Amino acid sequence: MSAPTLEPQADWNQLYIDGEWRDATGGETIPVENPAKQEVFTEVPAGTEADVDAAYEAAEAAQSDWAATPRAERNEIVQNLLDELNARFEEIAGLLATEAGTPGYRAMGEFATATGDVEMSLELEPPEEEVRPSPSVDDKDNHIVYEPVGVVGVISPWNFPLHLSLRAVAPAIALGNTVVLKPATDTPITGGLLIAKLCEAAGVPDGVVNVVTGRGSEIGDRIANHPTPRVVSFTGSTPVGKGVAEQAGKNLALPALELGGNAPFIVTDDVDLERAARAGAFGSFFHQGQVCISINRHLVHESVYDEYVDLLVDHAESLVIGDPSENEDVTFGPVQNETQRDDLVEFIEGSLEDGATLETGGEADGLFVEPTVLSDCTNDMPTACNEHFGPVAPVIPFSDDDEATELANDTEYGLSASVFCEDAERARDLADRVEAGMVHINDQPINEDHNAPFGGVKQSGLGRYHGEWITQELTEPKWISVQGEERDYFVFE
Repeated sequence: MSAPTLEPQADWNQLYIDGEWRDATGGETIPVENPAKQEVFTEVPAGTEADVDAAYEAAEAAQSDWAATPRAERNEIVQNLLDELNARFEEIAGLLATEAGTPGYRAMGEFATATGDVEMSLELEPPEEEVRPSPSVDDKDNHIVYEPVGVVGVISPWNFPLHLSLRAVAPAIALGNTVVLKPATDTPITGGLLIAKLCEAAGVPDGVVNVVTGRGSEIGDRIANHPTPRVVSFTGSTPVGKGVAEQAGKNLALPALELGGNAPFIVTDDVDLERAARAGAFGSFFHQGQVCISINRHLVHESVYDEYVDLLVDHAESLVIGDPSENEDVTFGPVQNETQRDDLVEFIEGSLEDGATLETGGEADGLFVEPTVLSDCTNDMPTACNEHFGPVAPVIPFSDDDEATELANDTEYGLSASVFCEDAERARDLADRVEAGMVHINDQPINEDHNAPFGGVKQSGLGRYHGEWITQELTEPKWISVQGEERDYFVFE
């Protein structure tokens, strides 16, 4: 099989269903823009509900044979997918730069995480069959086995499109499930059609992975409420995620949700401030702050507050702003779309009206929103109480650890958090008191390791990714009992 064409301007105008590239039934297309230039560089199909139905039909038809395929053979194909990925880093980085405004260092990070998603999937194993003697019936053994759930629907976001699609797709197929993937409208290539081309080149059987591009407003509900999938995996905002859960629940499909965050970054009075500010700048400005686990609020002890703000400003102003698709030295690119930009500008202006002080940034040019640091902030200002999802760092003072944890937990979200503190016992106490699914000590919160559970509490989602945690969601237990000697049923003589 010839190598797939992965250039940005390549032909991306068909859906991938049942191992075939086919036109969308409605014949319409969706323009895809380079956010740095705000120029259309290609078009993708606008899939319809009929296309979603066809994709699920193909996935359902393929699932039993795929589940029956020996694990060693499935792993050979997943390994082929990993090889296809590794062979095409430069092309994929170019796609990410063009479609998602991704600087080179960020592309390397996403690529490493995406390949890690596939590598991890090769090692996933459901629990071994267990045999338990019946506690109530003589000579009966209860066998507990784990089987694939069946068909999995995946709705992925635009901020890390390759990684956040593959972290659901790769483990699903490795464990014997089939998939229908709907990528975000802003990143339909790196989040979907690219993966389809790589799966085709890797020899993934027809129907095992299907990709339908389209507007969420037109086909999102059908992806979620279709009667076929047993799990619907969604990564995105909490309001949309609740809608996905409601739709999936109509057919008793399990909603696996990684939703919004409002990560606090607690800086105590005993730290190396330069080290803390460097981590804080990375946590706020990496990928222009468009990360669900990025720092949303810097909570800094009042005794070191002013110095921390100054250092954070220095780091913000050192970033190189530009078009990643044209300049490899760029470290800070555009936000993804106009809606995102407009929300950020509104949050910044609202915080300034409420009394925040603009230390640096605050302006937008096209889709480039300057790295912004705001001091004199409070927890109820727009940039602090909302998941702003952009390059904005509101800095809030606190007087003691009790106030720090009270501020940290004063949010509906509970995804990721971090604590910078030299005293190990004090740091662990703070981490234990923060209400989040993930807390990182002496680091910023943008972390993902494949041997640790990734997910949140409160309004930040349901379920966990990685390792045995995602295995539990993509397989289900089955009870098979075996009766030995004839059983006495009492009512028969």
